Amino acid sequence: MKSFLAINTVPIYRILKSISLTLLTGLLLSSCLGTRYLDEGEYLLYKQNIKKANKVNEDDLSDFYRQEPNRKFPVIPFTPFVWIYHIGQDFYDEEELREDKQDVIDKYNTKIEKAEKEKKIQRLEKKKEKKTNKIDRKLEEGNLLMRWGEPLSIYDSSQAEITRQQMENYLHTKGYFNGSVDHGTTLEGRKITSNYTINERLPYSIDTITYLIQDSVIRRLIHESFDERLVREGQVYDQEKLSQERERIETLLRNNGFYDFSRQYVEYEVDSTISEREVRINTLIREPAKRGYHKRFKIDSVIFVTDSDIGTDRTLGLRKSSEHNNIVYRYYEYQYYKKILDRRIFIYPDSLYSLEESLQTQRQLSNLDVFKFININYDTTGNHFVARVYASPLKKYQTSNEVGLNVSQGLPGPFINSSLKIRNVFGGLEIMELNARAGIEGVPPPSGTEGQGAYRSVDAGGNLSVTFPQFIFPLPEEWKSHFGVLNPRTRLQTGYNYTDRQEYVRTNFNTSLSYTWQKQQKISYTFTPVDINLIDSRNISDAFQNILDTQDSLGIPLSRSFEPSFVSSINFSTIFNFNNYGNYADRKNSASYLKLYLESGGTIFNFINPDIVTDRGLEYFKYVKVNTDYRKYIPISRTSDLAYRLNIGVAVPYGDTTGNVLPYEKYFFAGGSNSIRAWRPRRLGPGGSPPQTPVDEDGYFVYNNEQPGEILLEASVELRRELFGFVSGAFFIDAGNVWLFYETQSRPAANFELDSFYKQIAVGSGLGLRLDFSFLIIRFDYGVKMYDPARDAGQRWIGQKFDVWDEVSHGVFNIGIGYPF
Repeated sequence: MKSFLAINTVPIYRILKSISLTLLTGLLLSSCLGTRYLDEGEYLLYKQNIKKANKVNEDDLSDFYRQEPNRKFPVIPFTPFVWIYHIGQDFYDEEELREDKQDVIDKYNTKIEKAEKEKKIQRLEKKKEKKTNKIDRKLEEGNLLMRWGEPLSIYDSSQAEITRQQMENYLHTKGYFNGSVDHGTTLEGRKITSNYTINERLPYSIDTITYLIQDSVIRRLIHESFDERLVREGQVYDQEKLSQERERIETLLRNNGFYDFSRQYVEYEVDSTISEREVRINTLIREPAKRGYHKRFKIDSVIFVTDSDIGTDRTLGLRKSSEHNNIVYRYYEYQYYKKILDRRIFIYPDSLYSLEESLQTQRQLSNLDVFKFININYDTTGNHFVARVYASPLKKYQTSNEVGLNVSQGLPGPFINSSLKIRNVFGGLEIMELNARAGIEGVPPPSGTEGQGAYRSVDAGGNLSVTFPQFIFPLPEEWKSHFGVLNPRTRLQTGYNYTDRQEYVRTNFNTSLSYTWQKQQKISYTFTPVDINLIDSRNISDAFQNILDTQDSLGIPLSRSFEPSFVSSINFSTIFNFNNYGNYADRKNSASYLKLYLESGGTIFNFINPDIVTDRGLEYFKYVKVNTDYRKYIPISRTSDLAYRLNIGVAVPYGDTTGNVLPYEKYFFAGGSNSIRAWRPRRLGPGGSPPQTPVDEDGYFVYNNEQPGEILLEASVELRRELFGFVSGAFFIDAGNVWLFYETQSRPAANFELDSFYKQIAVGSGLGLRLDFSFLIIRFDYGVKMYDPARDAGQRWIGQKFDVWDEVSHGVFNIGIGYPF
């Protein structure tokens, strides 16, 4: 499925005009804000403001609002959900619903009295309960339209007073013990704006911190971790940080043998009378009342049940037991190589209990994708401390099939995707996956052909991969056990792809060997020492060959993708993901993402003679490619976010390969729904070179051809804001381009020069809508060219060569899945 769509936007304006008229009609019908639904003496809560919050966070204060104004369209004073609610209310009749409920009860009670069989009675009882529950929901929550909408937000002074008090209490928890909150309102017609004025005054800071700890071991552990303290002398008093410090102490002690220690044993005594605006904090570790002391637990034994979902099956007899590395394994049937399992277990007999090691064991066993769930329980009965690991296996065989129909270029094309996953295929917790696909797709005629419509293309292929939960490499056993915490994997893959089009038949055989590992779930690495592709193209039509020759003359080496080729490479990538970037459910914390990628192509031919390839009629390539992709997400408010991206790449061909060019797939491209959105996919650049295609009837570039480059610079900034419900909007600015290293006669101004490249950076801007269905985000972006470096000097900025509205009407409409970055 393509993730973008570029179309002419004149029809879009007609659609927008129609939508605007519909909204205008809705505004008139609903009296804009719904004040006509107010009763005598009622006022609409129109807006809430927080004023003079200099130090405390406004978003945190706004969490204490007991009422919320009705959701409105941005800029337009229109509350659509109030409108929907009151339409539903017009059709709502509580008395009729209660009569319907009684009719249902009477009807089914009569049927139940006549029924003789118990099963039929139970079935009728369930139907009665289902129907009455449905009516009860309507009675409690309203009909469907009422549930979709929202009732009018009527101002309540008592709720405003509770809000004021809670805000004031919050100030005190942040050290502003003398702070206060004032509340007032402003009235405009029947609309009230509620204002909360924050009087912070000077905060209290921490003067001294003392500790009262009877247990010498706990006292030593806490003192040794002083550098990790979250509460220190000189800080402004913050009750939230005290809670976080309590959690830190709990985690510290539970990682050092104190199995049943909890944060409730950590208490604080805060004295604010020692001096002006200073507090003394005394930290106490209470002893448990029943035992009288905190016990440090050492693990006596570890028992791993590998098939806990079977339970006790008498037909299978008793579970068998075997031991490896002092861990006892129990099972009905031996399935897993214990040496591999042992590398994912970090709790051992004679070791102190550690919460972190328990979680790490659970996490790494789950990463194997062999077990449905992992539970770790600790048994303290009988004066012993026994760790019991219970695992429930996933199904050994898992299949999935997808059948569908794509409509592209006006032609229907069926497709089928099938996959088979086999777990623990060799007994060493390996995962084998077989994927097969086949489909027919409508494709446009090649650029430059005339009198030819779209036609069908056949695409088929398959991949076979085996993933091992370890590094397949001669390493000492001690190292392999140590690497278990990194979730190591070795993946062998081979695949074949076949494409049959009217212009050519193309095949690609590939095989690769990859190593992946992960550190602290924030940093992941992939090293691929072997990545080989054998590419062959046959039955190239004369018309298409002429197109390839024309592209070559324009400096677009598309023809290299249709020559028999041997493409080999070594690549390494690392990803740094901080604060779970990409998970937008947590909107309070900023997050960032950095991917570093390095690839060396044809490296083997620096050490062996390439005749082994060229004697077989194959081309080869030698190149180096580097790419850095950085992304940042910053929450601005409860409903607004800022995100930006910087993407830089360089690919350099070298050596004596024919033409000294890159494989076509290794070039950089700019434009499209995840790039510079004001240009069609892969059509921007290179540099300031015009696209070498005719202009349309309005004088705009047609952009028929893809534009590969060897240097990439991209930057994007996007302001996102929730509008209403699952709909969000965005304003974005994209800038960037691709360049070649050397200027060619056919592509002037396409090369990168330090003194002029900044003049060739294209700029696009636009607006977007996002439909967030939680499991899927559908994105619509409309980009307009603000600065086009391919135009002549003095005509590059919007409005210089064409009318601004003409420029807007020639923008690019993109449809994408997920956020652009």
